[in-house]
Amino acid sequence: MEGDLKKMVKKEKEPFHVIHKVPSGDGPYVRAKHAQIVQKDPETAIVWFWKAINAGDRVDSALKDMAVVMKQLDRTEEGIEAIKSFRSLCSKQAQESLDNVLIDLYKKCGNADEQIILLKHKLRKIYLGEAFNGKPTKTARSHGKKFQVSVKQETSRILGNLGWAYIQKGNYMAAEVVYRKAQMIDPDTNKACNLCQCLIKQGRYDEANLVLQDIWQYKLPGFDDSKSRNRAEELLLELQESGQTLPLLTPSLPEGLTFEDDFVEVLERVMNEWAPARSRRLPIFEQISQHRDQLAC
Repeated sequence: MEGDLKKMVKKEKEPFHVIHKVPSGDGPYVRAKHAQIVQKDPETAIVWFWKAINAGDRVDSALKDMAVVMKQLDRTEEGIEAIKSFRSLCSKQAQESLDNVLIDLYKKCGNADEQIILLKHKLRKIYLGEAFNGKPTKTARSHGKKFQVSVKQETSRILGNLGWAYIQKGNYMAAEVVYRKAQMIDPDTNKACNLCQCLIKQGRYDEANLVLQDIWQYKLPGFDDSKSRNRAEELLLELQESGQTLPLLTPSLPEGLTFEDDFVEVLERVMNEWAPARSRRLPIFEQISQHRDQLAC
């Protein structure tokens, strides 16, 4: 009881910005964060973020934070235009974070084409060793907690996002190849479920069954998450109810789009062409290259 009282007294003595986790000062960026976090007034926060950008006050953070708030307010198109228009004012170190916000904005507004272009660009940067500013890991934050992310994990995450974007376009063959590559690098239950969905959409039910069996047999990461496990169970039930044990089918592609013209070009360039011959490949792409022959499957 006495210990709790001491903590309360200590907290009361802490500065306002420490208690509320906002930056100190009186500039437009600080006012924006105060409106966003303390007053919980996102519209006012956006006004101050604009002022911060125009005044050159912590532009890196102001632009990123403003786009995030715009996304929360369903003003995604404005957020996209803001990043495109003002990212040139930001430092080189901020570009990766801005790309991540931009991908989220494209995803929310259903712009799969732009999302795919940007995700391919991020894969290219990883291949060239330019991701994480050349470092093997970076510090990320989720729900207020910091953790380390490796290049290997980031590659798998980007491939997973790329696969989901292809699903939104109805290109299940491209999505399948992406998810198989992502699973080779860093397997988890969620990506396995998405891979299963791609196979079902192509009428390849036997392969879909095998993917689901792997989830239970190997207890893939994420299996303990009820949402992912429930989805796996729903997919299994869908297969059982359909009674589909048909021979494997040759999948069809959307009209006007061929597999070679679209996705193979992406991964082949990531593996072979995007970096000069004398450049040192990152180890993760050496691992992917060992499975290159599977791309034609």
